[in-house]
Amino acid sequence: MSVFMDLNIISCNDKNRLKSIIETAAHLGYSTVAINYVVEPQQKKPEIPKPQSVSDIFDKFPIVQGKSSPIRVLNRLTIVASDAFHFRPTNEYKNFDLVAVYPKTEKVFHAACMTFDVDIICIAMTEKQPFHFKRAPVNGAIDRGVFFEICYAAAIRDFIMRRYTISNAFVLMEVCKGKNIIVSSGAERPLELRGPYDIANLGLVFSLSEGDAKAAVSTNCRSVLLHGETRATAFGVVHTMKKPQTSEKPEEETPASKKAKMELV
Repeated sequence: MSVFMDLNIISCNDKNRLKSIIETAAHLGYSTVAINYVVEPQQKKPEIPKPQSVSDIFDKFPIVQGKSSPIRVLNRLTIVASDAFHFRPTNEYKNFDLVAVYPKTEKVFHAACMTFDVDIICIAMTEKQPFHFKRAPVNGAIDRGVFFEICYAAAIRDFIMRRYTISNAFVLMEVCKGKNIIVSSGAERPLELRGPYDIANLGLVFSLSEGDAKAAVSTNCRSVLLHGETRATAFGVVHTMKKPQTSEKPEEETPASKKAKMELV
């Protein structure tokens, strides 16, 4: 049985609304969701929020529909970057399970694909794509195990945004050929969530094959989580400790006369 995930639930200060979204996701069959904290830097050193402890949201996590296990809730950071210096990993980034970047220019998109230490690259859904996708950086991101994210909630809210979502997704598919794609909700309210099989069907509209569309809400999301775990541990420090030597009693000296007898035997 497939394990479905939605890696983009927009964070909000309303704890009850956030709780309701996660409960709806569990009811729809999602085994894992990620609460997304979006940062739009207006200065060189943006303030990175501290993620809310998931244990503060639920006393008891809801059980996933069709499974006996509770839903898993992760934290994600998304940096909206119009310049490369907006993305500067710090110790605060380590508080998040996943790190994403939403590049606003072609230059930042190229840097995100080739050098940024991220798990997800977001694609514009609420506006016309401001630059063309080029094959070289897209293939570079695929080779590095970075995934591209398409969000569908904007398409539910507004007809014009629906056109942008489908158009931008279609342009991306022409370049990446359906590889390394995840489809997330970007939901701000429970009603903006859709079931995983509905999203797999929506993937066909985005020009994904049937297999790639299903992978975009299941196995590809799993790969994103593994990439995040690898990124978090790749530069870890291994501490070694010298094992203390156990004190041994010095061997008693054998008398010369006894030593001579032993040698003769």
